[in-house]
Amino acid sequence: MSGTGRRPTLKDIAAETGLSMAAVSYALRGLQGTAETQQRVQDAAERLGYQADPVARALASGRSGSVGVLCASLEDLWQQRLAAALGRELLAPDRNAWIIDSAGDADRQLQLAQHLVDHRADAIVVIPIDPAAKSWAKIAQQAPVIAIGDALPAAKAKSEVLFDNESGVSTALRRLADAGHRTVAVLSPSRRVEIESPVEEIALRIAAGLKLKVRIIPCPHDLGGATEVARELLTSKQRPTGILALADSMAFGVYAACRELDIRIPEDLSLLGYDDQPMSQLLTPPLSTFHWPLDDLVADVVARVTSAVDTNRRVRRTTVEPTLIERGSVAAPPARA
Repeated sequence: MSGTGRRPTLKDIAAETGLSMAAVSYALRGLQGTAETQQRVQDAAERLGYQADPVARALASGRSGSVGVLCASLEDLWQQRLAAALGRELLAPDRNAWIIDSAGDADRQLQLAQHLVDHRADAIVVIPIDPAAKSWAKIAQQAPVIAIGDALPAAKAKSEVLFDNESGVSTALRRLADAGHRTVAVLSPSRRVEIESPVEEIALRIAAGLKLKVRIIPCPHDLGGATEVARELLTSKQRPTGILALADSMAFGVYAACRELDIRIPEDLSLLGYDDQPMSQLLTPPLSTFHWPLDDLVADVVARVTSAVDTNRRVRRTTVEPTLIERGSVAAPPARA
């Protein structure tokens, strides 16, 4: 440890090892030099108490080493799993992930995205709340943006990993229609009526083709909020016989409300989830839902982040397809319906 009271620098390590400052810098980052040289530099750095200055490194390289992962809402259990997996996979000696919760607020999400730009994030991975917002164009001009779920039509995102909601929602509504349901509610995470998400537009279009009466109901992800929404829906005069919850976390609220109201699933109400939470198998009856290949999605996103940061090239979008997992929460509607 340097006894001068000042912070050890690359110059001190160079003097200690007899190498140039450039050689020391490369060796510390594992970019050049033999394994023996790199180890000698690392040993000297530890002996002197050297710590890299992230600000100086960012100024020198043009990179901060940070990637923003901007979630729509971490109340959503699936987004929690996705964020945790991305945080693990994006972690590297010269890179880390900032996991940020937009709390379901589209305006807040855009403000947070700009905050990431202002703090020189190397890339922004986002699950957009309002994909059509024009502000994404400005943000995408300032930093590489990788969108998950929905495309950003106003922006030139570096890459997009899209969900095949056309297939998922179509399969879900067709499953309910084939079981005999004609009145269906779709629980959606949108909180503002002026924001119609692409998946809501798909639901309304598919329902019209199937001659289903569909209501889009805004619903939070947390158990208390989802239970309250489900309770109000199931005690209304327009009570549906089937529900598609666009997140299993919302479906959990339906189970809770049904327990309170003595409504049986699936005898009195059919229910489909959308993201195959592990605990969905433990419900009574187990929740029928959709499985999305999380591991493949994470690997794809990480590869796109690396490409965007290293080459600044736009990568063609890919689409992730869901698989319906039947578990027993869907049946024919009650005879009185």
